[in-house]
Amino acid sequence: MTSITTPSSTLPAQAVHLVCHPATPCAQELQLTVSLALAGAVTGHDEASAGLLLRYQLTGDVAALKVPTPTLPAAADGLWQHTCFEAFVAVAGEAAYREFNFSPSGQWAAYRFGSERVRDNAAEASQSPVEPLIEISLEPHALVLQVWLAHSALPFPQAGETLQLGLSAVVEDHLGQLRYWALTHPAAQPDFHHRGGLALPLPFPLFDAQPASPIKPSTTPP
Repeated sequence: MTSITTPSSTLPAQAVHLVCHPATPCAQELQLTVSLALAGAVTGHDEASAGLLLRYQLTGDVAALKVPTPTLPAAADGLWQHTCFEAFVAVAGEAAYREFNFSPSGQWAAYRFGSERVRDNAAEASQSPVEPLIEISLEPHALVLQVWLAHSALPFPQAGETLQLGLSAVVEDHLGQLRYWALTHPAAQPDFHHRGGLALPLPFPLFDAQPASPIKPSTTPP
């Protein structure tokens, strides 16, 4: 088992199932679920501990997959070219959205888009660096990646608005074939940017639970 960070607590979480796109059927018997929870308050002295917890769990013949080797946590591009877990977040009714990639290597990526596949470079340049906290556990029959995203990395809806969440993953087998998983697949070919894929609503208010930060940075390199 490889741990890049150390968990300090566990939050109650809602679990959802991802499905493999029929255009890229999975050769192995695999299952992929994502548990998610929102916690913390965005006002007062507890603001820094508000955020979104995502726990991706891939089970089955994980030993037959290609999994990126753990490295020092850092932002990196092109993570989707190999086994990678993803999240897309948008305010309902708005064209803009954000994309997050989380690799079993411990690396991540955070992008902002003004509309479908159109990067908003100005918005990215003006925002504070996104540094999710990631924990990885890898065994022959289970790969678990847990990530904590601070609320400042997410779009913040106004009262009465809803956030829409798309959860997805790219899974690479030992032959280098890529399989695409998501909550739903609205297009004939895999397309995680399709707005129909942001199928999970997160109603306002988002952060009304007791503040808790379930992951703390590790002081020991992997």
